[in-house]
Amino acid sequence: MSLIVQKFGGTSVADAECIRRVAGIVAKTYRAGHGVVVVLSAQGDTTDELIAKAREVSRSPSPRELDMLLSTGEQISVALFAMAVETLGLPVVSLTGWQIGLKTDRNYGNARIKKVECERLRVELDRKNIVVVCGFQGVNRYDDVTTLGRGGSDTTAVAIAAALKADLCQIYTDVDGVYTTDPRSVPEARKLDEITYDEMLELSSLGARVLHNRSVEMAKRYHVPLEVISSFTGQPGTQVKEGLKVEQLNVSGVTRDDNVARIALVGLDDMPGKAFRIFSLLAAKKINVDVILQSIGRGDTKDISFTVPKQMLNAARAILEEHRDAIGYTDMVISDEISKVSIVGAGMVGNAGVAAEMFEALAAANINIQMISTSEIKVSVLIDARDAKQAVQVIHDKFFG
Repeated sequence: MSLIVQKFGGTSVADAECIRRVAGIVAKTYRAGHGVVVVLSAQGDTTDELIAKAREVSRSPSPRELDMLLSTGEQISVALFAMAVETLGLPVVSLTGWQIGLKTDRNYGNARIKKVECERLRVELDRKNIVVVCGFQGVNRYDDVTTLGRGGSDTTAVAIAAALKADLCQIYTDVDGVYTTDPRSVPEARKLDEITYDEMLELSSLGARVLHNRSVEMAKRYHVPLEVISSFTGQPGTQVKEGLKVEQLNVSGVTRDDNVARIALVGLDDMPGKAFRIFSLLAAKKINVDVILQSIGRGDTKDISFTVPKQMLNAARAILEEHRDAIGYTDMVISDEISKVSIVGAGMVGNAGVAAEMFEALAAANINIQMISTSEIKVSVLIDARDAKQAVQVIHDKFFG
């Protein structure tokens, strides 16, 4: 008997009809002789609604109490789902994060999983139960409820699959796999039959919303076989795995990330230690920095530009202004009207000219590049936000047209 972990997102369990459809999918897997662990997100917009309720009574609710509130969304989902499975005549049990022993650190709102104690899970599976687990939540060393942040249910599913050494972890969504770009923006986007962990990790980190990057990191680390599949169509999905296909595409996907702001520090003294001073200050405040560009010195000065997520812009600006004298810049220039457009592909390794093709497509569309960042399997450019949609289209046409 193989063991399969199946995760369903909020849209997949949004209402009673959706829950019954998903129960049918799980029942089919169970009746085929597989052990099944189901991980569920909160229904539809429940999490946003709970946050709104918190704001009604407090402008600044404590992170601990907010996690206590938000964790109830998944508890509603798993209880309703278990009831639906019971109507099909199948054995089922629903469990919270703390009941399965999903231990996290104490970082409320964005906790990291430390371990999954599998004893309760194994007991229920040995009883031939379908085990339905709350995604997105765990418990810290003080027995306080914690939540895992955006995409936390994906991470829960992969963590359980890794701990139980499951044969497959299926991530069910409202799309039927991983596409070369967002099919809602580019109708010509193609579904990929398979993609490597590294490619999926880059796509997730660069704005693709199919899988959360933390779940892909964990799947790669523990060699968890992943499949992204639709809960609505029943069609085969995209396999996420290690290794390359025999005929690997140079580029597997094009992504767009609008959650980007650029900070430029102008007139820095051209001397050792400036970059360390800047980025150590930001790191101390847990401000994520992505694309970095340092200019060639002009006389005794240089400029450093970098990007941060938009929600971290104000915090970054405040810390840099507070330490202006210590850093020693003459001006700070900020832009939040930019987007990051990227190409990703393991096939880019050893294939010269891929970046040039991307730049050619942008030049032909008269789209100006502000900054460039590269790695072995990605090329990212910063451009004006107003050009982002067209940029994705012309780049996709270049590589997949």
